[in-house]
This record gives sequence, structure tokens and C-alpha cells, in this order.
Amino acid sequence: MSTPIQQYIKAKILQRHSENNFRSLKVIKGLTDFYSNDYLGFAHDEELKRRVEMETKSAGQYLLGSTGSRLLSGNSEYAESVERFLAEFYNAESALIFNSGFDANYGVLSSLPYRGDTIIYDELVHASIHDGIRNSRAGSTGFEHNDLADLEKKLASANGLKYVIIESVYSMDGDFAPLKEIATLCEKYDAGLIVDEAHAVGICGNKGMGLVADLKLEDKCLIRINTFGKAIGAHGAVMLCSKDLKVFMINYCRPFIFSTSLPFHSLATIKCAHQFLIEADSRRKELFELVHLFQQQFTARTKLKLSGCKSPIQSLIVQGNEQAKQIALNIQQAGFDVRAILYPTVAKGTERIRICIHSFNTKQEVIKLAEVINSL
Repeated sequence: MSTPIQQYIKAKILQRHSENNFRSLKVIKGLTDFYSNDYLGFAHDEELKRRVEMETKSAGQYLLGSTGSRLLSGNSEYAESVERFLAEFYNAESALIFNSGFDANYGVLSSLPYRGDTIIYDELVHASIHDGIRNSRAGSTGFEHNDLADLEKKLASANGLKYVIIESVYSMDGDFAPLKEIATLCEKYDAGLIVDEAHAVGICGNKGMGLVADLKLEDKCLIRINTFGKAIGAHGAVMLCSKDLKVFMINYCRPFIFSTSLPFHSLATIKCAHQFLIEADSRRKELFELVHLFQQQFTARTKLKLSGCKSPIQSLIVQGNEQAKQIALNIQQAGFDVRAILYPTVAKGTERIRICIHSFNTKQEVIKLAEVINSL
């Protein structure tokens, strides 16, 4: 017998099908990776795996699980040492580890801005930021993507304490924020600048410290959110901030307070990956050479619009979910794993094929992928 709840669930699933934006989990094997966020290949690097194993062995006895939140049984001298290491690595006063970038963004936005304050966000920020804003008691307003004039207009009319939240490299378009100019505006209007560096960490700047550090804007940011699940090849995230703000989050940030903390092995991987990152200059150089090569390969015959940004994220903009899915399938059938990004993940009319270039892709693979796209 079907209950009203079961009927509701089935109806919502059918709605996704009818709107042509149904999602499902897939495991695709045997194709060349042009879709993952593993920009430097750290996630499958054997030398990095060996270093993590050495780190765990040197620690002696360790727990498979952390056993609780950091405020209960989940804290350790090792976790605190990794935070000190990350603060020094990223040239920050203090650091607080979160279980994921989603947790960090959601936690910061839902706990720091308060009633009477204003959050001003770039319209293309990540879903975790939107969710955090929705759960905040502060007012909020978006500004047009990377539009400095619109940002200043919103800053000039904002009430209370002002917070500006942006990404340094945007996950869907792959373009860079005008960070220097935004930092100047935040200083002019006494606003706290929060920067999500998820897609910049590891690939931008000296030692892969991110775009903020590359532009020497560390002191201009209230908070930096650096995640580890992309170029770092691990899991989790860190909030880089002042010592006082770290204490504030430990006391008020619910995703931190009530989440079981990362286990030892995850912390060891984070530490070893950052040590490995210092030696990865050649990979970063190879990565951006491949990005340039990919863009060079397109011809006037290409019907699809390439985003053409300088980051490893290259998007082919198409019209409609059906076309995006069909083009992705055609490219996959040619041996290259890419994924369609559909509405409502992106706005209608900006559906796309999201292509990620990696340092481990070969020149031949990049050229062949471009040839396949040119032929569509």
C-alpha cells in the first residue's frame, strides 16, 4: 500500500525526469579523466601514498576513527599540530580544520553574520555558501558576477556589519575573481572579505598557496576557506583567520561543534599532501601548459562556445539539458570522461560540459579531446 509520503517521493522523482534534470550515481571506467578535480594527480600519486604510510607508521598506535567531535573526544595534539602547520603554510594567524569545504562555508556563513548585518555574495558562489546564507539571521543580497560597480552599489547601501563572500576561482566557469579590486572595496566600506579558495589552492601562486597569497592579500581577508578534496588530493577544509575568530567558531559554529572530527589518517594525508605540494612546481607548470594547448586546438568550425578561462576548468556552454547530456555522451563514447552540468545546478541557458585539465593528462590526450569537440 502506497502512503502519502511514498507518493510524494515518487512524484518528486518523476518531476526530475520530466524536467530532464534527473541525477543518478554512475561509475564509469576505462575513459581518460577530464572531469575530476584532481588537478595535480595527488589523489592517486604513489609517492604521496608512501609518505602518508610513513607518517602513520611514525605515529605508532592511532585510532581508525576520531571517536567524537573536537570538543569531546575527537581532539588531539596531532590535529592541533596540523592546524599550526597549515596556518604557517598559508601565512595566516590561525587555522581551524573542518570536515569538508561545504561544512566550512556553511558553518561560517550561518554562524558569523547576525541579525541586522548584511551578506553580499557573488551570484555564482557555491551551493554551500547559499545554504549558509539561507540559515543565517543576517540580510543578504547578491551582486552580478565579478561586477565591481554592482558590488560597490550593494556595499554603499548595506546595513550593519558587512560581509562579502566570493570564490577566487569559480568552480563552473573557471574564471578568476578581481581580488585586488574587491579587497580595496571591502576596505573602503569596512566590510569583511571571505574568500573560498577551493579551486585555487594547489594550482595558484608560490607553493600552490592560492590566489589570495599569490596577490599578497592575506591581511585583506577576514577568512579564507581552503579545501583539500581537489588539487590537494585529500579531504576536509581549513578556515584561515585570526586567533579570535577561531575561538568564536569553536564556540558558535554548529557544523564544527556537533560533527565527529576527521580521523588521524585524514589529518596525516592533509599534512603530507601539503609537504608534497611544495615540490610540485613542475606539475603546476605542466598543468597550465596543457590548459594553453587545449585552448589553442579549437578551430573556427567549433559550434560550441568555450569559456576560455586560464584555469584548468574549461567549460563548453550549450543550450538545454538534453543537448548537454548528448554532447557529453558523444565525447565519452570517444574515450574521454567529461560530465554535463545541467540546470538547476547552473542557470538555464548556461548548461555546459565541464572539462578539467590535469597535470597527468598527456599532450596527445588534450589534442585528441579538442579534435573530438571540433568535430561535433
